[in-house]
Amino acid sequence: MSSQAARRRALGLIATGFAPLGLWSCGGGTDAGSDSSSSTTDTSSSTDSSGSTDSGTCSTIPSETAGPYPGDGTNSTSRGVANALLLSGIVRSDIRSSVDTASGTAEGVPLTVTLTLVNTGSSCAVLEGYAVYLWHATRDGEYSMYSSAVAGENFLRGVQVSDAKGQVTFTTVFPGCYSGRWPHIHFEVYPSLASATSGANDVKTSQLALPATACSQVYGVVAGYDASANNFANISLASDNVFGNDSAVLQLATVTGNATDGFVATLQVGVSA
Repeated sequence: MSSQAARRRALGLIATGFAPLGLWSCGGGTDAGSDSSSSTTDTSSSTDSSGSTDSGTCSTIPSETAGPYPGDGTNSTSRGVANALLLSGIVRSDIRSSVDTASGTAEGVPLTVTLTLVNTGSSCAVLEGYAVYLWHATRDGEYSMYSSAVAGENFLRGVQVSDAKGQVTFTTVFPGCYSGRWPHIHFEVYPSLASATSGANDVKTSQLALPATACSQVYGVVAGYDASANNFANISLASDNVFGNDSAVLQLATVTGNATDGFVATLQVGVSA
């Protein structure tokens, strides 16, 4: 059996429950804004501290560019088509280390990211069994598989399947701020794990924005994030070429914790399913 065929067979088993699991010029402006372009469903319900929603208020998260470094099979590098989705071991919660034939580990302040998927087309019902592919830059602002210093690595990329609460959780590191972009995390949503083999199959591509308060505790303070301080001082959500278009009101994560013990970021992701 070829490696790709084995990968697809494994995806099918996991999906059925039989297997485990860009750049332009970065000032630390305000976090919030408004977005009048997204559809909203309001049936008056509550959201618990974990981010789980019981049919209530939710809006479809804006679609954003996957950027130049998606690693989802839609573009290539000097090594050929870049597709982390087909790598052995890519379905995992802890994305700090590389998988398959690579073995590096990304350093940085610990960060746990939990996304809660809800259906804006069905009273904000949670979306169970959807796959989320998440990726972001290193603390140095570089992307595995693409940036020359980490081209042979595939860390800070991973796939998870939403549980009965519609949630996926990733253990990673706080990304750096590179020139031209507000600190962010990319993700793609797929209707199933079996379909998460190419970016062409996703139903939503968007980005999570990290709040200024958390960024200020890391950049220029924690060793390894020195370059991010100047970049962050020269960018804001309003001037960011991605979040500036919709003010990131639906993409700004709620973050708790600190730079010593690590942070936890949560975000509700509304998808019209």
